[in-house]
Amino acid sequence: MMDNTPKGGQQARRAAMLCQNPRFWLYLDQRWRAKNSLPVHQFPDGTFKAAGATRWLRKACGVESRAELDHNDQASEMLGRFVADYQRWERNQQLLSLRAGGRV
Repeated sequence: MMDNTPKGGQQARRAAMLCQNPRFWLYLDQRWRAKNSLPVHQFPDGTFKAAGATRWLRKACGVESRAELDHNDQASEMLGRFVADYQRWERNQQLLSLRAGGRV
């Protein structure tokens, strides 16, 4: 009997690494607050963790498993958009920190 479950490749690994990144969790916290107009005390930094980031990413990309990202062009494109948005956020955070005289 053959297993027809899609196997994950490069995109699935990319998504897994992203969802394990505590900085990505912080990005999701801030994104969620902005989307829902919530103050920090109602949705504090540190709310998202790996499992929540994984659920969010699967839902946002429209897949049930990260492995599908390697077999679904539309989902893979969405992942690319989220990675680019996260990287843009990360660059902005670094700039803000440098302007404030801090370190990232």
